Parts: sequence; structure tokens; C-alpha cells
Amino acid sequence: MATGQIFSWKTQALFYNYKQLPIQRMLDFDFLCGRETPSVAGIINPGSDGFQKLFFGQEEIAIPVYSTIEAACAAHPTADVFINFSSFRSAAPSSMSALKQPTIRVVAIIAEGVPESDTKQLIAYARANNKVVIGPATVGGIQAGAFKIGDTAGTLDNIIQCKLYRPGSVGFVSKSGGMSNELYNTIARVTDGIYEGIAIGGDVFPGSTLSDHILRFNNIPQIKMMVVLGELGGKDEYSLVEALKEGKVHKPVVAWVSGTCARLFKSEVQFGHAGAKSGGELESAQAKNQALREAGAVVPTSYETFETAIKETFDKLVEEGKISPVNEVTPPQIPEDLKSAIKSGKVRAPTHIISTISDDRGEEPCYAGVPMSTIIQRGYGVGDVISLLWFKRSLPRYCTQFIEICIMLCADHGPCVSGAHNTIVTARAGKDLVSSLVSGLLTIGPRFGGAIDDAARYFKDACDRGLTPYEFVEGMKKEGIRVPGIGHRIKSRDNRDKRVQLLQQYAHTHFPSVKYMEYAVQVETYTLSKANNLVLNVDGAIGSLFLDLLAGSGMFSKQEIDEIIQIGYLNGLFVLARSIGLIGHTFDQKRLKQPLYRHPWEDVLYTK
Repeated sequence: MATGQIFSWKTQALFYNYKQLPIQRMLDFDFLCGRETPSVAGIINPGSDGFQKLFFGQEEIAIPVYSTIEAACAAHPTADVFINFSSFRSAAPSSMSALKQPTIRVVAIIAEGVPESDTKQLIAYARANNKVVIGPATVGGIQAGAFKIGDTAGTLDNIIQCKLYRPGSVGFVSKSGGMSNELYNTIARVTDGIYEGIAIGGDVFPGSTLSDHILRFNNIPQIKMMVVLGELGGKDEYSLVEALKEGKVHKPVVAWVSGTCARLFKSEVQFGHAGAKSGGELESAQAKNQALREAGAVVPTSYETFETAIKETFDKLVEEGKISPVNEVTPPQIPEDLKSAIKSGKVRAPTHIISTISDDRGEEPCYAGVPMSTIIQRGYGVGDVISLLWFKRSLPRYCTQFIEICIMLCADHGPCVSGAHNTIVTARAGKDLVSSLVSGLLTIGPRFGGAIDDAARYFKDACDRGLTPYEFVEGMKKEGIRVPGIGHRIKSRDNRDKRVQLLQQYAHTHFPSVKYMEYAVQVETYTLSKANNLVLNVDGAIGSLFLDLLAGSGMFSKQEIDEIIQIGYLNGLFVLARSIGLIGHTFDQKRLKQPLYRHPWEDVLYTK
């Protein structure tokens, strides 16, 4: 066990098992104290490497993350405190691993419920190697104005109120972390504040005892008096009694053992801590208080007079000239996190993203204001979901069913088209699903599947301007533009695309108007007079019929229809639909365990 100071203004720690809030609280305390370097040197997160972004005052810093204790210790040889935030299941082995590192002097174990047999092994190893264990079941400790462990002393407001941003003259040790916060406040009211405070933890076998830390405090010149808060149960306080009787403590000790109310109960009572359970008269709060009083400690008659006893002891030391007044300092202002400042209404900040189609902040996600449960309860299909997420409104059922028909008809067109071919080649190269899918999607454009928007745009413009099919087609020819939506490599006048026929049949049956589709058919009649394969293809059919859907539903303005076509909504239908087929081709090649594809040389024209 160390015999003097274990923390300083330059102490740095390694934090095991990443927890954002306690680490940020440590860094905020560092800034409050005017430290030049953060007290957290590194984070150990088993299985992870990299960096974590946190704030050091106004500045955002990156703290390195290591996957092993050994790697962190090797990278930061001056970091000698190990703060263990792991669960009770792994607290013991990880703490033992840290104790075995030559660079680690202090290990703080936060977890409750660590098996007593494991704790005993940690204690034995630490004492044999002159190292300090704080805990288990502890909040940690603090050296005022220098260093603190995790959540010790609570919020910044409490730290400032307790004047923990600068050192005082009092050494404090307790079993309870919660009561430590209370006593820090009490001590700050009636003295110049604490110099160091430790919560040893409430387990039956703490890694270090009350007397261990009192004896340390006795050797620290800056500490002029000590305050001890014990509790019923166990015999830890008696080691302090012996130290007082043997004259090992030369500074005033003000002590109180809580739990005097236990005698009011007819049966034995287990208080909050595992060790707070009296096993006989000797372990009662009354017996311990009496023993401490007889050994020379200042022990009040009740907890209510504890504060008075601390004040009187401090005032006496001041009168004797053993304590000089502390120069008060004004701590810097800690910048408030943006999230909390916004929540409290102190600031307003611009958002970075605008979303109008979905909202996941409530109890369930909403699509265009429609809760997910409503979508399921009403039996909505994929077309209805597209209606909400793409068009921000619930379209009539005939519209959403048309969308679904388009998706089904365009899902795939065999393995020979360019998109499917690319996907198959990529899948056979051993690439993953996303890579195979994207390689196929990247072929979609003006020559493959990407002509729906263009077909709709040109058909609408020509129809709205009243151009005859002759004027439209010949005008496009003069500009050197192929008529999008017209022409097919395989289909012809005598071999019509069945998909186009199915779409047209559905529209004639369900759509209130098919003005744009009829215009597209008139254009087809003219182009077929030029060549047998200049038929209306599926792009042209979907493009013209979607114009009829948008215009005939009465739910879109002319401006909205133009915007939908301009943005690329209609090509989105083909992208969505063809993704289904491309994914299918990827799975097909993986299932068939097809080898790497190599194009046959006899299918290539080699020429100069």
C-alpha cells in the first residue's frame, strides 16, 4: 500500500470499458482545475481500436482506444491509474491484469457484486506489490484541483459548490460514494475544503481500508486534518482505532460511524452496502464510535453534530496557525453541451438535415405522418409505402397497385441485359451482395432502363404543346435526339412486349384518363412506319402512364408533376424494381458456386 500521495496534477489514467459520461466528467474537471493535459490518456475497449471524440473545454479531442490492457499500458507508460468500469463478471480478471502491469500503481474498481474470493486475491497481490486498489463497489476518489476518478463528486455544479477545483486542507475517507458527495459539501461549508477524498466502497472486503488512507493522509504535508465516515458492520474501523492508539496518526481525526439506528430494529437489518450489516455488538455503530472516541478521535454525539465537530476542529487549527487561508480562485466556465443547452432553451442552433418523409422520434416510426402500426393495420402494400415516402401522400389504391405492377414487371429481364450481366460477373468474382448489386445498378442510364423520366418529359412536352407525332419525331430527329421510350432490340410490330400490353390494359380499366398514353401510342404508330422495331417499350409505357396517373389522380399540381419528372422519380421505379432481380442474380450465382467469369476470346474481335 502506498504511504503518501497517489494522485497529482499530472496524473493520467487508462479507462477500461468505454463510458462516455464519466470520462467527459473527468475531462470537464481537468479543464475546471486548469490542467494542461487531459487526465484520460487512453480508453481500453476489448475488441476495439481507434479513437473516441470528447471535449476538453471548448476543444474537441480524440482519445485513443485500445483493444487490450497491455497495448494501452505500452502506449502510455506514464498513465499509472487504471479505472475499471467493467461489469462484476469481468472486473476481477481485468483488474488483476492491470495490477500486473509495471506502469499501473492504482486500480479503481467501480462494479458491485465482485465475488469476495476474487477481491481477496486482488488485495493480496496489490499489497505484495505495493499497489493500491480502490473498491470494488466504489465511485472512486478525488484530489481537489488535480484529478478525479469517473463520476466522483457528481455534477459540475456540485464540484464548484464544494470548491473541489482547488485544494483545501482536509483529507476525507468514507465507505459510501453517495455520502462522500454530501460530506464534500459539508466540509466545504465549514473548512477550506478537501485536499483528497476517497470512497473505499461498501463491500465486506474493500481493496484498501479506512486506516490505509488515513495513514497516507498523515504523510501528506498539505493535509492538516482528516474526516472519516464509517458504517456499521465489519471491523475496518478498528484498524483505525489501533493506529490511533499506537500513535501512528499525528493529525486530528474527526470521525462518525453511521448506522446507530440499527438498534431500533428488533431483528438484524441489511443496509445498502454488502458490508453494512452488524454481526454483533462489536460491529455496531455505537461500539465503533465509542472505540474511536476512546482512541483519541473527535467523535460527535450524532450525525447532526458531525458538521459542528469538523468546524470546531478546523477553526482550532487555524487559531494555532497550522492552517493558512486558501487563496480563492475563480474556476473557468465549462462550455455547456449543445444538446443540453438546446433542451433548456438557452441557445438555438441550425439543423444540418431536413426530413419531411419520415420521423422516428416517437414511440414508432411514421411515414409521411402515418404511424407504422396504421400501415400494418390497414394492410398497406409496397405501393402504399412508396406513395408515402416518395410522394408524401396516400394515393388511391389503383395508383399504388399500378406502382406495384411496374415493380413486378421490371424486376428482371433475364441474365443477358447489361445490368444483370455486370452483377453476375461481379458475384462470380467473389464480391459481396452490395458490390454485386451496385455494379449492376451503375449500368442504368439513358441506354438501359433509365429512359422513363426522359420519355415522360418529352411525351408530356410534345402533348401539352399539341405537336403531332410527325412534328414531335421529326423535331427530335433534327436535334439529333433519339425518342426515349421508343425502340427495342428484340421486340417489334409482330412481337410486342407483353409488359407494355399488361400496363396498357390495367390503365384502360382503372385510370380516369389515359391522354398521355394515347399520345405515346400515336407516336409509336408513326415510328413503326419507319422501322419495324420502333415500338413503344416498357420505359415509354411507364413514363406516359405515370403522367396519366399523376394528372388523373387530381392530387398533384402541374408544377409538382414537372418537379417529379425532373428529379427522377420515375427512374427510381426502375432502380427499385431491378434491384430485386439483381439481388436474385447475385444469390443465384453464389448458390451455384460459379467460378470467376472470363469472357471467351472467340467472342472478341481483335483488330488493329
